[in-house]
Amino acid sequence: MNIWKKYKQTSFVIKMTVAFVLGIIAGVVFQNQTNVLEPLGTLLIHLLSLIAIPVIFLTVVLAVNQMKITKLGRMGGKLILYYIATTAAAVLIGLALALWINPGTSLTLPDTQVEEPETPSVSDVLLQIVPKNIFAAFTSGDLMAILFIAVIMGVAISAMRYSEDKKMKEYGDLLNTLFTALNEMFYKILQGVLLYAPIGIFAISATAFGSQGWETFQSLFKFTAVFYAGILLLWLLVYAGFLKLSKTPVIPFFKQTKEAYTTAFFTSSSIASLPIAIRSAKKAGISETTANFALPLGAVFNSDGGALRMGVSLVFAANIMNLNLSPTDFLVIVIIGTLLSIGTAGVPAAGLVTLSAVLSMFGLPLEIVALIAGVDALIGMAGTASNVIGDIVGACVVDKSERKRAA
Repeated sequence: MNIWKKYKQTSFVIKMTVAFVLGIIAGVVFQNQTNVLEPLGTLLIHLLSLIAIPVIFLTVVLAVNQMKITKLGRMGGKLILYYIATTAAAVLIGLALALWINPGTSLTLPDTQVEEPETPSVSDVLLQIVPKNIFAAFTSGDLMAILFIAVIMGVAISAMRYSEDKKMKEYGDLLNTLFTALNEMFYKILQGVLLYAPIGIFAISATAFGSQGWETFQSLFKFTAVFYAGILLLWLLVYAGFLKLSKTPVIPFFKQTKEAYTTAFFTSSSIASLPIAIRSAKKAGISETTANFALPLGAVFNSDGGALRMGVSLVFAANIMNLNLSPTDFLVIVIIGTLLSIGTAGVPAAGLVTLSAVLSMFGLPLEIVALIAGVDALIGMAGTASNVIGDIVGACVVDKSERKRAA
């Protein structure tokens, strides 16, 4: 009993870090034998994903129904501008570092064949946002469609709550109470899931390092180092810069939100770590309304880590193929990287699919994706952590802007 009590009281970050390190050790020592642990890691991702979808839906409904339509549009516009700015900055940082260090010059392509993914048209993406069936959107986990449903339901409840019709107002308040109670229930479930999280993290890191081994990581060390250096610059220059512009103390902010980005790092899933991100944002002083609206939106539309990886990966691919990219090519990379990264799904390995699409646009062989897949676990962890902290920084900037406006 004392051991269980001590485990519950131990810092969440410490538990996750210890589990991750122990997983690495197990993976290096036992190698492919650690595959037996894979179901434990998959179980954690399933549990977090199980919680994430209802939390996204409920928090957005609650956030929207507490705002006037004008405020909703204003906040959404500010967030989209922020996403565009940080994503473009991430691509530029990735390109600049990769051009300076030149990863990939001594590597060769593996024999693995990778099929070219289907790139949906703009009209397909737009039509996908509006689902034909509400229940189908939830069962398929289509986040853009779920967000759309949440927004229109939130608007409808808001209209009911502020209606002059007394009966309609009562119904609106009743629905608001119902959604609030459901949201609290799922957060209660989340507390139980987080107690299991270190076990799942141990299994994920053990199987990743056990199956891929150190040889693959060593051969792609330069590529990984460039990416991590880019992540560091993104945090120090872009995120810290936005925090200073909003007059938010940088170091205390990163301390208050550490649970969010460490969970994202260890799980490689910004969607799965969303409930923890919302909780951390509130701890950092961001209003509940802003956090509930901005973070689910960011989980779907903001992918700074994926954008940075795209910049590094394209230079990496060009070096492998001895291809000289022109200034026009770099401009196209920035534009395409920004557009494709905004909307990248917040799930593990989604970046590889996006990268495949971009490589095919530049006529580069898709086998390079298989090469990069060797370090996808390491790349995905840092990239996801950046996606999450970037979303929280965006929520903080918008929240400060809205408070200043209201003052």
